[in-house]
Amino acid sequence: MATYCVLLGPPGSGKGTQAKRLAKYLDIPHVSSGDLFREMKEADTPLAHEIRQILARGDLVPDDLTVKVVAERLKKADTREKGAILDGFPRTLPQAEALDELLAGLGESLAVVLLIDITEDEAVRRISGRRVCPTCGRVYHAEFDPPEEPGRCDVDGTALVQREDDQPAVVRDRYQVYLEKTEPLVDTYRDRGLLATIDGMRPIEDVTPEMVDAVQEAVKS
Repeated sequence: MATYCVLLGPPGSGKGTQAKRLAKYLDIPHVSSGDLFREMKEADTPLAHEIRQILARGDLVPDDLTVKVVAERLKKADTREKGAILDGFPRTLPQAEALDELLAGLGESLAVVLLIDITEDEAVRRISGRRVCPTCGRVYHAEFDPPEEPGRCDVDGTALVQREDDQPAVVRDRYQVYLEKTEPLVDTYRDRGLLATIDGMRPIEDVTPEMVDAVQEAVKS
């Protein structure tokens, strides 16, 4: 039986990392909307060309095209057989409704929605500490993974930089946007009895087992 799960979480919650870990533990494909859009940069299809034009203008991919991209992925053999850990989709209520229709068309339904919850201050602490080497692209963290020499890349000695998106004020703005856009989604899934809230303030290794348990319990019920 295929198992379909959705992961939600604010910036800095470790959603992408946990999605990969969860997929590995449960042997279920990890389907990331961000990865799918990146793949569109190389694909030679009418849909890929349309999405590339949108991204080149700096616009957001509209819901209908996002749904088409995800739909193509969910129709592949591995997801039809095992299901999917959906990361980055749905982001809006229309996308959530479209997902229900997609799964219904496959004779399936959502098993559980996992919300990885962290505070705004924790999001700022995690994200604003990141530093990047502009030469080799290696990422460090001032607190969790610092370079050997403060402010310098271990690989080539280049001065590390902070991305604009990682600045504290920008992170706080991103967190608020997430709350505004995602709260209706969270409320909807809670009302449907599908939501499992996970305390994301703990170390990665402590969060993953609870997520695995939540999925396994949902599948049993």
